[in-house]
Amino acid sequence: MPPTRGSAKNDAYEAMKRAILTLERKPGSSLEESELCTAFGLSRTPLREVLQQLAGEGYVVLQANRGARVSDMTHYTLRDFFLAAPLVYSAIMRLAAQNATQAQISDLKWAQEAFRSALEGGSVTDRALTNDRFHRITGEMADNPYLMVSLDRLLIDHTRIAMTFFRPNTKSDPERLSQASRQHDDMIAAIEAGDEDRAASLALEHWALSRDQIELFVMPRGLEAPLGQLPTQKSA
Repeated sequence: MPPTRGSAKNDAYEAMKRAILTLERKPGSSLEESELCTAFGLSRTPLREVLQQLAGEGYVVLQANRGARVSDMTHYTLRDFFLAAPLVYSAIMRLAAQNATQAQISDLKWAQEAFRSALEGGSVTDRALTNDRFHRITGEMADNPYLMVSLDRLLIDHTRIAMTFFRPNTKSDPERLSQASRQHDDMIAAIEAGDEDRAASLALEHWALSRDQIELFVMPRGLEAPLGQLPTQKSA
């Protein structure tokens, strides 16, 4: 379980997650204990407990005698991500349409309003994090602990990818972002109607919209990680 809310450990835990998701902490970068202890006002023992928690969730990697580092986004990890994501997302949405409560649907609508506001006037970070929250709620709706573990791990890399997806680059961006928002609205409608097939299909459409932007990762302004050659649509 995450550290207790309101504690220094929880503050460090939440700050580290945010820094990793928003690429403030780069994929594969080292995490120096002395720096983190000073930044969060923690001694080494509670800091290591935070790092162990983050490692268990996939945010960081602990290396024997070498300390901790942010989880990588190499061409190997991204290959696995692109193969698994459509399977997990479609299953999550199908179960969400089966199991969502009215309270969860209300939460999802609230998350969508926050996402829409971020698209209209928020920063890239706001857009990525509100999108992350939207998809985490669909995972809660699915109510399947096995899928939720997979979704949590996928969303770490998906949100890091979203930091590029939501960054203005071309004249086509407004329509692409509007399409992402419309797909969220359609997902909510499908879940609210209990339409499992439609919800699963929308998950795949939404995934394809993100996937089409993967070429940004091999540009100089993309992620500072050795991505190599990514799998094509056919290979997935």
